[in-house]
Amino acid sequence: MPQEEYGRLLLDRNHSRHRWENQPAVGIRLEDLDHEEILRTRQTAIEQRRLSAGTSMDVGDILDRLGLRIAGEITQAAQMLYGTKFLPDYPQGLLKLGRFRGTKITGDILDNKQEYMHAFAMVREAIAWLDRTLPLAARFPKGSILREDRLPVPAEALREVILNAVMHRDYGRASSYVAIAVFDDRIEVRSVGDFPTGIRAEMLSGDHPSILRNPLIAGAFHRTGAVEVWGRGTNRVIDACRAYGIAPPEFSEQAGVVTVTFRAAVGPEAAKAPSWDQAGTKPGLSRDQAQVLQMAATPRTLQELMEPSGRTNKTKFRDQVLSPLLEAGLLEMTIPDKPRSPQQRYRTTPAGERLLGEGKRR
Repeated sequence: MPQEEYGRLLLDRNHSRHRWENQPAVGIRLEDLDHEEILRTRQTAIEQRRLSAGTSMDVGDILDRLGLRIAGEITQAAQMLYGTKFLPDYPQGLLKLGRFRGTKITGDILDNKQEYMHAFAMVREAIAWLDRTLPLAARFPKGSILREDRLPVPAEALREVILNAVMHRDYGRASSYVAIAVFDDRIEVRSVGDFPTGIRAEMLSGDHPSILRNPLIAGAFHRTGAVEVWGRGTNRVIDACRAYGIAPPEFSEQAGVVTVTFRAAVGPEAAKAPSWDQAGTKPGLSRDQAQVLQMAATPRTLQELMEPSGRTNKTKFRDQVLSPLLEAGLLEMTIPDKPRSPQQRYRTTPAGERLLGEGKRR
């Protein structure tokens, strides 16, 4: 038997008690953790009915309930889930984000970001970065004035793959990280760590067992309702892509790094911001734009108009949602000579009200 395979079998045999994640964290105290995130986990888990409503709000007690503090000692799982300090002892808390021109990593770097953060923050930051980086295309369902905005890949598929990369990577390697690389023709999500023993890349497209490398870390995400624990995540990703009309992702493992690749056009031709297009002979509105016109019947601030959409990037919201409405004369500023004034409000014009009325009559 190859030495590497023998070593892996020994690790699997001792997995329950001698995993990296349930060992004491080096030099980490309770006050070094993100208490707000721990309390957020508690609240969300209670809402999901995966934690008792009577669970104490004491962060130490919460860690005990989650199995993240053992005999009073903070585990390395707790550090990776809620840590605030990573260097020099925990360099594996690394998230790498890169946008490359062309189709090779040797191309020009258009955006490059590397930060150390805990697992929950890592998922949020990766999703927010993709939202800022990926282009929005649009299509117009037949007979509707509402334009349907589309990312190159369904958002739920990207989210599931990012969650899997964060939860299932090999935290025991100091060089471990999660990376997202966006090229003109694809999106790659990478995480350091081999597939679990008995799992091969081709199995992920069908029924396969759920083998958790980091059950404590995965368990914390499960409590919040972010994931299930039945090994169906990759199947949901594949189904979401097929329903979206794009090819399922490719799963691969090379040199101890697992990569999920979505083949999708992300280049300059796909990156044009949506303009005021025509759907047949009638103007096409995205759902966000229709919502803005409805809300702005009473003058509203930029922040008020953004909130229902869940968007956080003001520049993108202005460019993709507000600017086309302003250019088409459907929306106007209350202080047009000072576009960025803190007192600025937006209101629907009579033309915008008429367009909304036409949509309701249909």
